[in-house]
Amino acid sequence: MKLAFQIAWRFLSSAKKQTLIIILGISVGVSVQVFIGSLIGGLQNSLVDATIGSASHITLLASEQTEDLLDYSSIITSLENDFPEIKVSNPTFDIGGTLEKDLLRKEVLLRGFDFNYANAIYGFDLKLTEGSRLPQSPFEVVLGQTLGASNQLDLSIGDSIEFFFAGNYHTLEVVGFFDFNVAIINRTWAITLLETQQAITGSEGISAIEFQITDVFQAEELAIIIPTKLVDSERFTITNWMSENQELLSGLQGQSTSSLMIQVFVIISVVLGISSTLAITVLQKSKQIGILKAMGIKDSDASKVFLFEGFILGVFGALGGVLLGLGLSYAFTTFALNPDGTPVVPLLIDTNFIILSAVIALIASTFAALTPAIKSSKMTVIEVIRNA
Repeated sequence: MKLAFQIAWRFLSSAKKQTLIIILGISVGVSVQVFIGSLIGGLQNSLVDATIGSASHITLLASEQTEDLLDYSSIITSLENDFPEIKVSNPTFDIGGTLEKDLLRKEVLLRGFDFNYANAIYGFDLKLTEGSRLPQSPFEVVLGQTLGASNQLDLSIGDSIEFFFAGNYHTLEVVGFFDFNVAIINRTWAITLLETQQAITGSEGISAIEFQITDVFQAEELAIIIPTKLVDSERFTITNWMSENQELLSGLQGQSTSSLMIQVFVIISVVLGISSTLAITVLQKSKQIGILKAMGIKDSDASKVFLFEGFILGVFGALGGVLLGLGLSYAFTTFALNPDGTPVVPLLIDTNFIILSAVIALIASTFAALTPAIKSSKMTVIEVIRNA
């Protein structure tokens, strides 16, 4: 084993230019794999974060035939115990009504939250405009900035406004405005405390429980399993982001597939390149192999020489490829920028993915040496003398 490794190292070091070219080829292949994988992974994370990062992944609603969820605390506790995948549970109470000021009227969705939980999903505190704050007492409200603009309800912080619901008026105090950078939300949402909603409706329950989970792509699976853990599951309706965003899901799956295809073709090209080069090396080194066999080296050791060559080339090629790929990734985030200075696509540097890419390149390089290794093991001394 040691002798075969030493001979392999000698063969590679005796043809430095050829060895460097092979290593460079492997490095370029691995670097493309690392760069494309990081780029697509970052794009996927960016799309997911932009679309559902500030939204519910799974929503448990009271069915149309059911009153408000009065036992929501016990439901949340039970589901969190049964499903460690749940990272945020957010009780909400939504009612539709009309905001009225003088002769101005706007239909809104008044959303009641416990902000200790809601902030973990929506990040309201980061979306408040200057001078705004979240509601701290009942009947305080924060509106989308479009809704409060001069061409809409023309409101300022500290103003009072009437909310009309189910035949009654309720006075709300405006304590702030938020900007979600989503027109429909800025135009139609008003947020307040759960206590406000419960006082307006006269109910002590809620209308829905929103969940965020650790792996967003498990949402559909968990939405099927959750009802089996609930008593009287017919009381509930469960929705999830995957079933409601099929086009987005198809796009994300397409990205993953394209990334996988690129990586497969890169690996195939690396394998073919190393295999053909080492096959030529067998012919180039046939005299040396013949001499080694005449000196008593075993066929198995002769084949191991080329397996070790593939392994050594894979090690250096994988290391060079990882470094080159990370360099390309850094250059991309440095020069491909939006007007605000943020990267066009935030790259995802996944250590596990990088290690896997390097290991795959190493295995592929070693596997590529298998054909020339078999060929060298079958070579006889007489054949070498005859072809000399």
